[in-house]
Amino acid sequence: MTTFPGGRRAAEQRLAAIDPARYGASRNHLDGAVTRLSPYIRHGVLTLAEVRDAVFARLAPLETASQRRRTGERLIAELGWRDYWQRLGRQLGEGIWHDREPLRTGHDPSTYAPELPADLAAAATGLACIDAFAGELQETGWLHNHARMWLAAYVVHWRRVRWQAGARWFLQHLLDGDPASNNLSWQWVASSFSQKPYIFNRGNLERYGAGRHCDGCPRQHRGCPFAASYEQLQERLFTTNDPREPAAAAGRRGSTASAGSTESTVAAVPQRPLLWVHAEALGPANPALQAHPEALAVFVASAEPPGTGGGVPLAEGRRRFVHDCLAELPVTVLEGDEVPTLLAAAAAAGADGIVTSRAVDGRAQAIARELAATLPVQVLEPEPFVELPHSGPFAPDLRRFSRYWRQAEPLVWRQAGG
Repeated sequence: MTTFPGGRRAAEQRLAAIDPARYGASRNHLDGAVTRLSPYIRHGVLTLAEVRDAVFARLAPLETASQRRRTGERLIAELGWRDYWQRLGRQLGEGIWHDREPLRTGHDPSTYAPELPADLAAAATGLACIDAFAGELQETGWLHNHARMWLAAYVVHWRRVRWQAGARWFLQHLLDGDPASNNLSWQWVASSFSQKPYIFNRGNLERYGAGRHCDGCPRQHRGCPFAASYEQLQERLFTTNDPREPAAAAGRRGSTASAGSTESTVAAVPQRPLLWVHAEALGPANPALQAHPEALAVFVASAEPPGTGGGVPLAEGRRRFVHDCLAELPVTVLEGDEVPTLLAAAAAAGADGIVTSRAVDGRAQAIARELAATLPVQVLEPEPFVELPHSGPFAPDLRRFSRYWRQAEPLVWRQAGG
């Protein structure tokens, strides 16, 4: 099983091992050359900009711009997906917990179960592939992206469970789990943010799963729910003739902007700040740490940390990863509720305000707003993946990744001279 020590040193070791060519050729396979950088990116130990530049450095020895682009385009696009989810999550706030669009399954949203079935949480469904994915998720805190899609599809379409229940399950365990990329990916599978539901069959599993699940499965020869063509599965799982058509009765569509997601500014820039370090910025590129290297920096270990989906407790692996990251930073760790703990620390330090970095998670945004009711709060932006605004007439179209990428991709590659 893959293990992930937290912290910058471990992140840099993984970053040094990336291979854009092998990634592009094998990324869809469970034994492919994926980077496993996502936990470090999620927590700001590495920034997307740093990873982007590392990819460009690997590509630099290639002779032509077209060679560099062909070799690295899939890995750069994957980083683009991360930037896309974060931009959309920043815009939506808590709206990421609501269906973006009507379901295209033909089923009324009320027919989906609200809780994860016990056999799934126990990795005891009797299906070798599903139990392996569920076990790996909970034992290691990481899953290959293909395994995530297969597991999510099984939860939503075969077991008819609300995607929100699966999303909370993933957020509890995934070391790279943040509500934006996690929830919107679940919605993509569920069809509340895609043109059709995502499903898979046994042939797809055997092709990309390295042959490690079907042989020996108790249901290998009889009763495998995935042993069918895609057309047959669509007939079994959905009630619409065309799964691209939305259901007549749809769940509530999330708004395009959450209450309080506006970009606020403070009346005065703190001169003696307290630095609030949150879980999205646990690396040296944290702009608050860079701007005020001598100031007291505080991380609050809360009983209900941001980024878990409404009070879901973090699994031990996630807590350990964060602890490893914090151990390498000049940060004081306090326990308690964020707002009163930070205000008390600011008062004890004689701080005239709080400086932090931009957070995508809606609850972290809400904490910043609460703090600003008592003290000035300055929110600093991390280095962007691509130079595009988050709002205004020149902001990218976020209705689909393809629209965002048409605008962003040329700017990204221009930085590499390609």
